[in-house]
Amino acid sequence: MRWPDDTKDWPLTAYSRRVLHRPHRWHIQEHGEGPLILLIHGAGGATQSFRGLFPLLAQTHHVVAVDLPGQGFTQLGAQQRCGLDHMAEDLLALCRNQGWTPDVVVGHSAGAAVALRMWELGMQMNNGIVGINAALGNFKGVAGWLFPMMAKALAVTPFSAGIFASTTTRSSVRGLVQGTGSKLDPEGLDFYYRLATDRGHVDATLSMMAQWSLDGLLARLDKIDVPVHLITGMADKAVPPHVSRDAAGLLPNAELTELAGLGHLAHEEDPETLARLIIKT
Repeated sequence: MRWPDDTKDWPLTAYSRRVLHRPHRWHIQEHGEGPLILLIHGAGGATQSFRGLFPLLAQTHHVVAVDLPGQGFTQLGAQQRCGLDHMAEDLLALCRNQGWTPDVVVGHSAGAAVALRMWELGMQMNNGIVGINAALGNFKGVAGWLFPMMAKALAVTPFSAGIFASTTTRSSVRGLVQGTGSKLDPEGLDFYYRLATDRGHVDATLSMMAQWSLDGLLARLDKIDVPVHLITGMADKAVPPHVSRDAAGLLPNAELTELAGLGHLAHEEDPETLARLIIKT
């Protein structure tokens, strides 16, 4: 996404700024006073994913949302730093540079894995982590090898990101969102359409998928004793509820909340309920 050209009608840009902290030029949204809540979006999303949640939390908290490297308006500075370890290292370095000590770190989907890895790397979190439909399990069966292989093939194939971005339609984006079990309004769908038709965003998302590996983190879940509140939408078709149940059974200090009727983008569908649960953490 081009800064500032593509910011027209983008949510909450009144609170946006960009920070060069190598290797990336980060897009940050920051507002409010009080204990700090850090928001980390999932793969393929951006700060717009928190457009409903952010202002609710900012009524009582200091809230920071960050676009992950290459996604949204964060400019990717190193193509090979899109995997879990590198992403967590770079985001942790940014937090230290900005002087952020979160009260709570909220991660959606893959963002929850980033949050857990940041804790392993030494990030202080006063009240722990909230994972919204946390992607803390590998795909089973054929999908376990097919999806990563497809992502790797696309990531190294010239023009693949451009082809994907140029052939994506509003109808296909609507189908992808519905396939996660979520229902978004036309404005929410339009933001994902804008992301999915941006070549740089797509390229960074494919690189993240190609470099992503959860094996090490999953093997260490029983040693991660930070408080973790896992919130799962019972209609989630992207990360089924059993993934959060399984992770909660391994994490030593975990709480599980199941929300009926919400899909993978639960925080976009019902930001009021999610805000209440996060503030209680």
